[in-house]
Amino acid sequence: METTLTLNHFLAVSGALFAVGFAGVLLRRNIIVIFMCLELMLSAANLSLVAFSRFHIGADGAPNYDGQVLLFFIITVAAAEVAVGLAIIVALFRSRETTDVGAFTAMKN
Repeated sequence: METTLTLNHFLAVSGALFAVGFAGVLLRRNIIVIFMCLELMLSAANLSLVAFSRFHIGADGAPNYDGQVLLFFIITVAAAEVAVGLAIIVALFRSRETTDVGAFTAMKN
């Protein structure tokens, strides 16, 4: 039995990943878990971008890889975001000695 993956399969997985990440951002209190859920949401958006790029056929009949090229720029920006985000989390942990978001009520020193 042969099954082929369609665009709907990729979008369903992407939507599920995004929903899990969104639920984690809304329900969790640990800032590190929230940060990981934000990265999961970004990965879900990247998956849908690559899926749309893969299944879009150009005018000449060849696949269009523009979305996959854009993905590399998104990953580069995400790596910089992770570095800055983790630095902020470490600085907040050193000043307050907790990772609970309830303790971070103001962005003052």
